[in-house]
Amino acid sequence: QVQLAESGGGSVQAGGSLSVSCVASGYTLGTSCMGWFHQPPGKEREAIVFIEADGAARYTKSLLGRTTISRDIAKNTLTLQMNSLKPEDTGVYYCAAGPKSCPPGTFSYPEWWLLRIFDSWGRGTQVIVSG
Repeated sequence: QVQLAESGGGSVQAGGSLSVSCVASGYTLGTSCMGWFHQPPGKEREAIVFIEADGAARYTKSLLGRTTISRDIAKNTLTLQMNSLKPEDTGVYYCAAGPKSCPPGTFSYPEWWLLRIFDSWGRGTQVIVSG
């Protein structure tokens, strides 16, 4: 059974940095697409970063230049480093494992579709950006 566990959320001032991690069990990183997803308060979950099995990463436009996804295969851990945080980055951050290849195109995917094609999800970690 696949289990994903996020950690590292917290409160930070606008302009600050935060790193959130996702530890996988029952699943091996590098075997399929994984992603990070953001759910702002009162809104739907949205995809923000994908990483392919081969390590190629793709970011939603709003995060380009201030976010980096990385993975440690030996530790089976996926990490999202976020810099220059803004109040609109507030929300719950989820990691998920999904199809063999990450969805193509832009990041305008409806939540119901993401929940369908990514079949393993963590419980999320809360990030609050104030200021």
